[in-house]
Amino acid sequence: MYGSQPAARHRAVAVPSPSTPGRETGSAGPGQAPPGSPDPTRGPGSGMAPRLGLVGLTFVSLGSIIGSGWLLGALTAARVAGPASLVAWALAGVLILGLALVHAELGASYPVAGGSARYTHLALGPLSGFVAGWLAWIQAVALAPIEAEAALSYLNNVWPGLISPQGTLTGKGLALGAAALGVCTVVNVLGVQRLADTNSVAVIWKFLVPVLTVITLMAVAFHPGNFHAGGGFAPFGAHGVFAALPAGVVFALQGFEQAVQMGAEARDPGRDVPRAVILATVLGTAVYLLLAIAFLGALSPAGIAGGWSHPVGNGDYGPYATIATGLGLGWLAVLLYIDAVVSPGGTALIYVGTSARLAYSMGQTGYLPRALRRLDRRGTPVVSILLAYAIGLVMFLPFPSWQQLVTLISSATFLTYAFAPVALMVLRKVDPDRPRPFRLPLAPLLARVAFTTSNLIVYWAGWENDQKLAVAIFAGLVCFTGYRATQPPGRWPPLEWRSALWIVPWLGGLTIISWLGQFGSGRGVIPFWVDLGVIVVFSLAVFELAIRVTPPAARSRALLETELA
Repeated sequence: MYGSQPAARHRAVAVPSPSTPGRETGSAGPGQAPPGSPDPTRGPGSGMAPRLGLVGLTFVSLGSIIGSGWLLGALTAARVAGPASLVAWALAGVLILGLALVHAELGASYPVAGGSARYTHLALGPLSGFVAGWLAWIQAVALAPIEAEAALSYLNNVWPGLISPQGTLTGKGLALGAAALGVCTVVNVLGVQRLADTNSVAVIWKFLVPVLTVITLMAVAFHPGNFHAGGGFAPFGAHGVFAALPAGVVFALQGFEQAVQMGAEARDPGRDVPRAVILATVLGTAVYLLLAIAFLGALSPAGIAGGWSHPVGNGDYGPYATIATGLGLGWLAVLLYIDAVVSPGGTALIYVGTSARLAYSMGQTGYLPRALRRLDRRGTPVVSILLAYAIGLVMFLPFPSWQQLVTLISSATFLTYAFAPVALMVLRKVDPDRPRPFRLPLAPLLARVAFTTSNLIVYWAGWENDQKLAVAIFAGLVCFTGYRATQPPGRWPPLEWRSALWIVPWLGGLTIISWLGQFGSGRGVIPFWVDLGVIVVFSLAVFELAIRVTPPAARSRALLETELA
């Protein structure tokens, strides 16, 4: 709830007017720390002008939620769960709202750039913070090219030659993808206000087209019998519902935290960040649930009589447009193909910006090279934006299908989310006097539920994804260790090894349970339902460990004072 707070709005970030192009936020000046050390007089968002209000922040989050997920998510979920995919959409909305509420308190209390990469750093120190920040950056930097590839996959139905028979981009597809990513990069380089203005136009379109699609399909073709066809309402049982969550459902609904990532650029973060996060989550869930109902009802009964493996037939990469064409709604099909560019493109636009702010944050905390924290005269992290573009181009190389990629990225996202409830409880303990414009009610209970939720999503993604994530985390730790080894002693705060020890049994245990479990080529040793109980008990035990191995209170307060003064 919104608690009673002092009349004066608390901000952790002081933002001077930028004047010198190419400056670093930690460069020496009157009253500032010397180069190479965290600035004790300015917050982590220093130099980033506060230009975003409630509408802009809401649109940033909503624009991230409504992307390629609405074009493809209903199909992938229906394949895995049948009509019971509706349960998956509703369940995902409830679970993600819990995580959004955790981020709402953190975002209001600590309005910093790249919040997902910062909260764990502030609560548990650099080593834990790096793991959280690395995972957040991986999922953010990968999402822009994934969205672009989804758009090209959709357009391949009317402009053949963009996607190869193996499902990867052709030369023409690569060129168009690189150009689209380049446009997103240029808009971001022009500054956060240009980004917000462009995104606002895109979000209005992205919201209206799905709503129009729902109304049209329900009015023209709605077959109630579809909801128990092809094996009944739940042809794959509860297993199908849970498997549908990481197969496209939670990917579609993730993105609420983008308003948090831009907290340093909010005019009134204490009021607007939590409202934007909650509003975007509720609106996004409602839109996706209605889309799933309209999709299932509009399917040809003959196409699903024998099962749900190919409910749309040959329109796997353009399900809504294929349905519209079959119903004689040519105008809607054309609109949907246009939206196949606008919706993913708008989401890619946001994720280029947020991945840049995560890289900027990691450069400022000493996780990655200092060049990443350089700002231009508009207060824009240009170097970090260009890095996001370069990594995005690499992601266009022959990788697996959209569905396989989104399952992997969803796992990385929810591992990132899992750090937030731990950080929330630790920061409440070590920083009790900080004004909290939004206080999560029943925080001890809901924080544990949110942490368990994240672990369940990762488990449901399956063994193949979890082992890949373990490799990605290890690669990040190698980069982090190598960079820190080149830095002079004493430049950055202690790593706080003790406070990071809980991560080893957490990630290691989660990987082992996935290997023994029932999802994604797991060994099947742990019976279904028992495996869920194992995850719940395991999660609660790890959470208790995490909030007890915190740094000494004096060191925690010193770190907070240094970084948020």
